[in-house]
Amino acid sequence: MLLAAPASATTTASSAAQTKRPPDPIPPVAEPISLEASLARVPMDLRQRLGVQLVLDRTHRQLLVLRDGVIRRRYPAAVGTEGWETPAGRHRVLQKVREPVWTHPVDGRHISGEKNPLGTRWIGFYRDCKGRNGWDGEQYLDIAGCTVAGFHGTPHRWTVGRAVSHGCVRLYEENVQEVFDLVRVGTPVTVLP
Repeated sequence: MLLAAPASATTTASSAAQTKRPPDPIPPVAEPISLEASLARVPMDLRQRLGVQLVLDRTHRQLLVLRDGVIRRRYPAAVGTEGWETPAGRHRVLQKVREPVWTHPVDGRHISGEKNPLGTRWIGFYRDCKGRNGWDGEQYLDIAGCTVAGFHGTPHRWTVGRAVSHGCVRLYEENVQEVFDLVRVGTPVTVLP
């Protein structure tokens, strides 16, 4: 989920939210692909890099953990929905937080514990301060200020493997906990379109 950075962002629901739109159908779960097909999607320069790195394949909705160019783990992932795509490109882990607190982008409430849509781990890898706006499937959001994206758990297991988030990468809780322990601030993150 693309989050408004709490210190410097303001979020408002515009009058477009007043317009009723029919609910979007739930996107299908991505079809699994073979380990060889997963590796073929990874650019050659990443396969030659030493150390741990994360590669998110948005098309196949999977997170790959590479160590010294070899896929060590693959996890199903939920990615950003149309209009809120997970930011493609090369990034780095910027932040790791155990038991993160989610700030609601519209009303500013802080949510923690079992109802927290971030689960128990947050691994931030993207931040921009250009603002963001668009239909989120329920309402029109106009986010002024900074937004961030990252890997996190989710209490909504049915969403993993689908394109349903606001840009973040949702993982099963047990998987994000493993990834959290494998990476450090500065670990390379590549998001493939």
